Amino acid sequence: MRHDGEHVQHMMQDIYGFAPERIAMRSQVYQKFQASDFDLGSDRALLDWAGKQTYIALGNMMTAAAMIGIDSCPIEGFESEGAEQILANAGVFDRADWSLAVMVAFGYRIKPQSAKVRRPATEVVRWIE
Repeated sequence: MRHDGEHVQHMMQDIYGFAPERIAMRSQVYQKFQASDFDLGSDRALLDWAGKQTYIALGNMMTAAAMIGIDSCPIEGFESEGAEQILANAGVFDRADWSLAVMVAFGYRIKPQSAKVRRPATEVVRWIE
């Protein structure tokens, strides 16, 4: 996700077909954003920011799935080393360039065996005026 990184340059050049002068201008904008606006100079800061960006797509995927009757559940509690290795072994993930931020499970719910029990809203909600 670095302004001068291979992926960002590929997107501007090969996917969007930007002219070289537009790529140079956009690269400057991205560099300012990363260096000054969000202080994303360290690898950790950039990784944290990029991970947050995945939640934008995640929310849209989950909403779209719900609209067609598919349930979903976001998952952060996974063993990233093992999950990344499985994907790398399958040839769909380059561990040198990427890392996992979140997973999501999609599927159809089964009918519950018993009715759900919920606490009354008055026990879990507090209105502050």
